[in-house]
Amino acid sequence: MDLTPDPLVDRLRRALRTGLAGVPARTELHGAPVTDGALGPTRAVLDELGASDFERPVAAGGLDLGLTAGVLVSEELGRAARGNSYRADATAADLGGPAGAALAGFEALPAGSGVVATPRAGGWRLTGTVTVDDVSAGTLLVAARTDGEPVLVAVERKAPGCTTESGCWPPVARFDAASVGAADVLGPLDDSPAGPLGRARLRQAAYLLGIADGAHRAAVEYTGFRRQFGTRLRDLPAVSFPLARALVALRATRALVYRGAWSVDSEPDAVGTAPVMALAMAAETARDVVRWSMQSCGVRAMTAELGLHRYFRLAAAESVRFGDPAALWRTVGADRVRSARHAAAGLEVPVAAAVRPWEISRL
Repeated sequence: MDLTPDPLVDRLRRALRTGLAGVPARTELHGAPVTDGALGPTRAVLDELGASDFERPVAAGGLDLGLTAGVLVSEELGRAARGNSYRADATAADLGGPAGAALAGFEALPAGSGVVATPRAGGWRLTGTVTVDDVSAGTLLVAARTDGEPVLVAVERKAPGCTTESGCWPPVARFDAASVGAADVLGPLDDSPAGPLGRARLRQAAYLLGIADGAHRAAVEYTGFRRQFGTRLRDLPAVSFPLARALVALRATRALVYRGAWSVDSEPDAVGTAPVMALAMAAETARDVVRWSMQSCGVRAMTAELGLHRYFRLAAAESVRFGDPAALWRTVGADRVRSARHAAAGLEVPVAAAVRPWEISRL
């Protein structure tokens, strides 16, 4: 992995920060902290920069910048405490799904069954309640389980048996025997490290990294001019030490996230559990760093003055949006144990298979 700064990445990051700085933030202390989804305010910025073409191959008319560019976009959206209108389209593009959709049910992975798909004549019936990115999207891309395997299903928001609730944060979608056809199944969400689910996990990890970084920067800025006991808050050990620990956590998490993205782009056979590790670590980093940042700023962190409340509410919801960190770490641990047993037995550790075309007969 080449650690030399890439001028293209630097220019892209500056362009994203400039564009997102002009997007109005929701300063309300209650309710949703962001306006998310395909019709959210960040969409105009991403469209102007052509973000949908960043990861798309040249053969498909894209720029072929790889997952690293997608990770960068997600990080900057989190850093600005804006809704992530990028991840759903990127995941849909990986599986050939429709643009302008919203993701739902990913919090049940890698364990659990938020939505269960029961076979019926000509398709399946979906039952369960899950969180959703955007209740205004016309199509929901739902992570469901059938025969114990996760699949991604496209469901029309107004389909019979499907209802959404926006009065809570994050919003939820409920399925009461909602019917879908065989053509609505976009594909499997298997454990291929460089597959669609692994790529989606790295984008989410970058979004969480950005949330943590944005909260930390706000705390460092405030404690740099706010004075107490005749000195800056940032010069007091009780404030400076937690902020320093947060900086270390941020740098370690950033290295893991971008290492995982680089591996997917350059060495897909050596990715391993990097996406799962990056997501689990980023979730914990977001929770810890946001908490330390709010404690450093005192009661003003809970007001609209600093905007830290937005990062707090985002971290609470987004840290489990793609699975509980404890379940993710158990997945990593099981892989380590399996690898150790293979090594002790002198066996070669099998390489995870690439994402296979969806075979409907498997269901």
